[in-house]
Amino acid sequence: MEIVFNDKRMPGPAVVEKMREAAAVCLAEKGLNHKNVEISVSFMAKEEMSALNRHYRGVEKPTDVLSFPQYSSLDDIPQEGRILLGDVVICTDQALLQADEFGHSPERELVYLFVHSIFHLLGYNHDSGEGKDEMRELEEKVMKIVKLER
Repeated sequence: MEIVFNDKRMPGPAVVEKMREAAAVCLAEKGLNHKNVEISVSFMAKEEMSALNRHYRGVEKPTDVLSFPQYSSLDDIPQEGRILLGDVVICTDQALLQADEFGHSPERELVYLFVHSIFHLLGYNHDSGEGKDEMRELEEKVMKIVKLER
């Protein structure tokens, strides 16, 4: 798997390694060979994320993570060849605030936001109660496997 990181505001190597591990677990959960997958990840400050959120979602405030999938559903993702899954943008400022608010480590919050975003890239959403429950269950399973559960 290749995770292409934008160097700006990038977390340390331990967090990056946990992100790689979690991504491999997410993809395996959905039957994808992680060796063929590429994901782009950028980290933004609150002001930058607010501008992105306004532009793409029409929401006038920062958000913790944005996902830009290349495919509309898991069924559309090719099973062979290089898979450019999509782009993830994480607001480090928001992640740090949430880690403090939820009482867990910044590492856990950053990895959780990445896992959350990967499932969006795989076609999951949390607009409905059923979809939200399924997505949360998958997220918590992955976080437990990578030893970053609540």
